[in-house]
This record gives sequence, structure tokens and C-alpha cells, in this order.
Amino acid sequence: IPFPTPGAPHSRPCSPPRIGFAIAQRLAQDGARVVLSSRKQSNVDRAVAELRAQNLTVSGTVCHVGRAEDRERLVATVKRHGGIDILVSNAAVNPFFGSTLDASEDVWNKRSWGSEEWEEGLGVPSDCAGIVSFLCSPDASYITGETVVVGGGAPSRL
Repeated sequence: IPFPTPGAPHSRPCSPPRIGFAIAQRLAQDGARVVLSSRKQSNVDRAVAELRAQNLTVSGTVCHVGRAEDRERLVATVKRHGGIDILVSNAAVNPFFGSTLDASEDVWNKRSWGSEEWEEGLGVPSDCAGIVSFLCSPDASYITGETVVVGGGAPSRL
């Protein structure tokens, strides 16, 4: 998916795996040293190659958070790059309207994704990347304890 420039009209819906990519891309563009991870090596390889092709400094490793050895490998990789200043835990879940605590097991087990009706209302990955970049910047230094919903006006609550 091509990423629009800030302020450009949104022309394509986002696909869930690209939100993390857009955030990694934006933070690397902002000068962060980015270590990215995914459950699949092919996703890590593709993302790292795409970002390096843009002359961005990134590295990556496979990490399925449900596997201790993967978590240990991710921590070791991050330590080699100087530790963590910013941590973005980006994991997609099915849309659920209501209290997150009331979500069924099926909702947590993924992805209404792919439904044309649902995807028509989605934004683009850079919508999420911009707010993450802002919250990681000195411009947000006086913001504490807030929930920022990047939902295009969809109702949300925890």
C-alpha cells in the first residue's frame, strides 16, 4: 500500500499487518533506531528490506509473544541496539463495539478483517503512525495518562 503524504486524501483502506510497518517507517524517518518484529520471518524480512530500501536504519527479528525463546531473542536484539526508549506493542484484534472486557473468545481469536463492509470504514496506516510519532516526540511531553483513539470517529471505549 502506498503511504500518503501527511494531509493527502486517503484513497485506500488499511490492511492490519501494515499499521506496524507504517509506525516503524515513521519512527525511522523521525530518526529512531527501529527494531521490528513479527511472528513470521517472511514478514520481518519483507519489512526490513522495504525500509532499508528507503535508506532507513532498521533491524528485525521474529517474535511470537507466546513463545519464551522468541521473547528472549527480541530482548537480546533490542539490547544490542542500546535498549528501549519507545515501545510500540502493535497487535490487531477484531473490531468489537462495547466493553473490551465483554468481548467473546471468538472476537479475540481474530480478523472480521477482509469484510468489504468493514474495510470501507478503515483509515490508512499512516493515520496511526502520525499519532504514535507525535506521542513519542517532545511535543507530547506534557501529555500523561490519556487514551488516544485513532478510529475515524467510530465509537470506542475500554
